[in-house]
Amino acid sequence: MNENGSRGPAVALPLRGEGAVLQAARQFAEIVGAPPRRFQVCAGTGCVSNSSLQVAEALGKATSSPVSITGCHGFCARGPLVRVEPHGFLFTGVRPEAVPDLIQRLDSGQEPSEDLLYHDPLTGQAHLLEHQIPFYHHQQRITLQNCGVVDPDDIRTYLARGGYSALDRALFRMSPEDVIGAVSESRLRGRGGAGFLTGRKWDLTRRQGGARKFIICNGDEGDPGAFMDRSIMEGDPHAVIEGMLLAGYAVGASEGYVYVRHEYPLAVQRLKRAVEEATTWGLLGPSLLGTRFAYQIHVREGAGAFVSGEETALIRSIQGERAVPYMRPPYPSERGLWGCPTCINNVETLATIPLIIMRGPGWYAGLGTSNSGGTKVFALTGAIKNTGLVEVPLGTSLRHVVENIGGGPRPGRRIKAVQIGGPSGGCLPESLLDTPVDYEDLGATGAIMGSGGLVVADDTTCMVDLARYFLSFTQDESCGKCIPCRIGTRKMLGILTRITMGEARSDDVDRLEQVARTVRTSSLCGLGLTAPNPVMTTLRYFRDEYAAHVQDRHCPAGACEALR
Repeated sequence: MNENGSRGPAVALPLRGEGAVLQAARQFAEIVGAPPRRFQVCAGTGCVSNSSLQVAEALGKATSSPVSITGCHGFCARGPLVRVEPHGFLFTGVRPEAVPDLIQRLDSGQEPSEDLLYHDPLTGQAHLLEHQIPFYHHQQRITLQNCGVVDPDDIRTYLARGGYSALDRALFRMSPEDVIGAVSESRLRGRGGAGFLTGRKWDLTRRQGGARKFIICNGDEGDPGAFMDRSIMEGDPHAVIEGMLLAGYAVGASEGYVYVRHEYPLAVQRLKRAVEEATTWGLLGPSLLGTRFAYQIHVREGAGAFVSGEETALIRSIQGERAVPYMRPPYPSERGLWGCPTCINNVETLATIPLIIMRGPGWYAGLGTSNSGGTKVFALTGAIKNTGLVEVPLGTSLRHVVENIGGGPRPGRRIKAVQIGGPSGGCLPESLLDTPVDYEDLGATGAIMGSGGLVVADDTTCMVDLARYFLSFTQDESCGKCIPCRIGTRKMLGILTRITMGEARSDDVDRLEQVARTVRTSSLCGLGLTAPNPVMTTLRYFRDEYAAHVQDRHCPAGACEALR
């Protein structure tokens, strides 16, 4: 073993010159692939809270094979998860006390205990291989390709997977304009919710004057039940850093901030560790890979306000001010952090950039639709058999996600609706499950893509009460700066509460619709502009339930206690 903890010749640090990243990748690829058997234990937040670190410790004591931690494997409902490579075995629900028997069976060539295998709820068939499990089989993991594979605390595993090769290519073989051109050609759109073309945003920032510019990675993921960005930051932090470096090189920025909500301590810890490693290896600092390009990254924790995810509020928070939005224009690309041109992208967007540079924009554009390239990551939750983190090409139908990946409804139940786009998203009926996952198609239904929350409701869900639940969140998280959002969300919540409590007035539905339209058209920022979406879509597709509550004093789903 050398001083870097690896076998073979030591890699000279910091890395310098064209090809240095590739040389390191070759060495570490051999190391990572050398053992005949390797255990990879999910150490995302969900599995860690369910004792996965104790599972890793037990494996380290029970076997001489290498054991490493990884980020989220995605199948969160079945954790703790343990993958065995190169065989592709996946064991689910592994407890520390089950480890000795598992190792004994693997070493002796016996069949693993069926208690640790995934069983298809439809067929009852047990699956040993990960790729055979429908939850994984029906996905196309692109942005998530390293999550569950690399060790987030060891940069060598990221290098072994080709990490930082895109940075090497950009610095030595591409101009900033070339990088922006590739991102534009890929048709990548911002994955934070708005869907603005990423290449266009970068080009607008690059065209601004001034010697000082910033890149901000928005990791303030506040949607209830959403954990897409958290999982990427925890499981593949170097992809986020490399994406920020490529963005900085493209727009002419030399400094960046990763803004992470305080409730994500594991993401904060691993990002800070990754920044330290990248600096040591010459991939951050005054001279990246020995070139004249300099870049530094700061990890800044947010206080947890949902409105901090709005880009202008986020900027104010980083500056030490109260996180409230301000009027645009000017947009951040013109006047952002400390008055300087600033490019803001979310975690998923930035983590995708290295893949586009290495595999080509045409490849990425071909994965999606004519308007939107690539894939989208969703946090799939709710009343279905399989929940977790999923990734599918844009254009995939909601039905494919819910039925093939999610496994469909629980026994004896039927799918009633999906709520997509986070608390400000829309509620769509089962009849619209064939809608493609695409910005324009979802927009036509009254829903939004959002950052990627996807909640499935079955026939026990009251759609009026579901709208009330999401509105209670946005009303509570409103910063109160503008009157339409501050007063309007409170008025809507009051009406919905009356309806679900059996105290509705005859004109409540009309009044609710009127207030929702006002809030949607006159609020200051995206929180207020989209807060009425759950109300508007449930009124559009489930108006009969409102009528039952108001006119008949009856909740068809039996969910509202006062109306049973």
